[in-house]
Amino acid sequence: EVVLVESGGGLVQPGGSLRLSCAVSGLTFSIYDMNWYRQAPGKQRELVAAITSRGGSTNYADSVQGRFTIFRDNAQNTMDLQMNSLTVEDTAVYHCHAHYEGRVSYDYWGQGTQVTVSS
Repeated sequence: EVVLVESGGGLVQPGGSLRLSCAVSGLTFSIYDMNWYRQAPGKQRELVAAITSRGGSTNYADSVQGRFTIFRDNAQNTMDLQMNSLTVEDTAVYHCHAHYEGRVSYDYWGQGTQVTVSS
């Protein structure tokens, strides 16, 4: 069974920082591209950050560029998202996502962790 478990969410004041983690089991982590998505109430799901399977390439949404950093540890089967200079617009449920593109594509999602930025 494939399981993705996010942690690290919570309540933080504007300007603060949080680090989210995603622990993955049940798949060959090192061959999966990994992503962080978020969804705020009433808004579409948004791709926040992406990292390729071996960590050689990362991409960020314009709204988080320069503030968020995505990491992965293929030895530990984990992926993190360091979030700095948080604003109220970053309030959302953050989900980790695993994607493999081969002859067959595979996609797996975590349940999500709530991040609330509020004073």
